[in-house]
Amino acid sequence: MNTVTRPGLRERKKQRTRDALLRAALELFTTQGYEHTTVDEITEAVDVSQRTFFRYFAGKEDAAFAVQDLAHTRFAVAVRERPLDETPLEALRNAVLKDWDTIAEAVEQVVPIDLYLRMCRLTESTPALLAAHLRRSDEAGEEVARIIAEREGLDVDTDPRPRVAVAVFAGVIRVTERRWGLSEDLGATETRALTVRYLDAMGPVLAEKWRTG
Repeated sequence: MNTVTRPGLRERKKQRTRDALLRAALELFTTQGYEHTTVDEITEAVDVSQRTFFRYFAGKEDAAFAVQDLAHTRFAVAVRERPLDETPLEALRNAVLKDWDTIAEAVEQVVPIDLYLRMCRLTESTPALLAAHLRRSDEAGEEVARIIAEREGLDVDTDPRPRVAVAVFAGVIRVTERRWGLSEDLGATETRALTVRYLDAMGPVLAEKWRTG
C-alpha cells in the first residue's frame, strides 16, 4: 500500500511563508501596478525581510509568474499522462480541458482563482509582464514539444511536427488569453467555455475551406 508522506513542520512553515508572499505580491501588483510595486512593500505586507523574499523568488518577475509556472507544470504532467491512442493535438486539448479542474485546484491552493485571473489581465496590459509571459510561454512550449516527441517516438530536433503541433495549440491558447485580458467579467467557468470554443475551432480552421459559394 502506498503511503503519502506529509511534509514536516519546517517545510509546511516555509510553504505558508512562500504562499503569503505570493498572495501579497499579486494583490499589490493588481491593485497598484506591477512597476509601482516594490519588494519592500511585498515583504512589509507579510512582515518578513527582503532576504526571506529572495529565498523564494529571484525577483518580482518570478513572483508575478509563480502561479502561471505552476499551471504550466501541471499541464505538462497532464500531457505526459494522456493515452497514447490520442493524436498529439487531442492530447494537448484534453490535457487542458479534462484536467481543467485539477489545474484550477492546484492554483487555488496558492491563490484565489479570481486573483489569478486579475493577474492574467494585468499581464496583458503591462508591456514588461507581457514580454516576460511570452518568453516563459515559449520555454514551456519547448518542454511540451519534447514530451509530445517522446510519446510519439520522434526526435524533436529532426522532426518538426512536435514543435509545429505545440505552436498551433499555443497560438489558440494565446488568442483566448487576449480575450481574457479584454474582459473584466470573465470568471473561471466563462474562461473555460471560451477556451473550449476556440479549441473546437482549431480543426475546421486548419483543415476546411472558409469561403462559401
